[in-house]
Amino acid sequence: MKKIHFLFATLGLLASASSWAISVIHYGLEAEYPPFESKNAQGELVGFDIELGKAICEKMQAKCTWTEGSFDTLIPALNTKKFDVINSAMNITEKRMKAIDFTNPIYRIPTQLIAREGQGLAPTAEALRGKNIGVLQGSIQEVYAKAHWQPKGVTITSYKDQNMVYSDMVMGRIDGTLVMAAAGQSGFLNTPAGKGYAFVGKPVSDPKILGSGIGFGLRKGDTELKDALNKAIAEVQSDGTLERLAQKFFTGFDVSVN
Repeated sequence: MKKIHFLFATLGLLASASSWAISVIHYGLEAEYPPFESKNAQGELVGFDIELGKAICEKMQAKCTWTEGSFDTLIPALNTKKFDVINSAMNITEKRMKAIDFTNPIYRIPTQLIAREGQGLAPTAEALRGKNIGVLQGSIQEVYAKAHWQPKGVTITSYKDQNMVYSDMVMGRIDGTLVMAAAGQSGFLNTPAGKGYAFVGKPVSDPKILGSGIGFGLRKGDTELKDALNKAIAEVQSDGTLERLAQKFFTGFDVSVN
């Protein structure tokens, strides 16, 4: 009887170990998008997605490694195996799912227009006609602006990183920026450079372009990694980890995907 109990216990341990068989999670990201991912004065990666990634690694008992690149190069870099998981506030969209796979949605952030206060602008093509709006290259905000606004007389200017957008907006080279709201709040409106600027109007909406939420990007066919990540994601959502991180990095945003 003792041998049978020992056998079942051993099998249980093996099953537990096999469920987290992945020892290293190699993330790819664009590190110029606070509060999601950026670098501190010491050159260390910090932000919501960094701590989320570490929490996922902890759940999986795996080591985290990170590779940086510009946002618009992340999908090609993933598919050429420079890393294994995109963890860079990437929304799950139909277009992206033609090239890569995604985990289940982890969190959701609205998309809003930022402009100088008092200009009478609104997030519509009619209100922005003749204006120049900056967007992050390769982002869903770029896709949205080019689909809904550019054909109706709005100039859309794309940038390699969001900080360049803010700089040109302050210099008067562009009239506003369409951005994920939490990034715009933390990366610009809460800084001295953001004085006199604000969110303009309500969040824009187009589920096909803006997606169903933010998830981790994966190469097609990486089912073992996807299943393991989905299990860890469910745990950080249910045990309060995700909510705690959201309260730490975001102000006034409901990030739930339910």
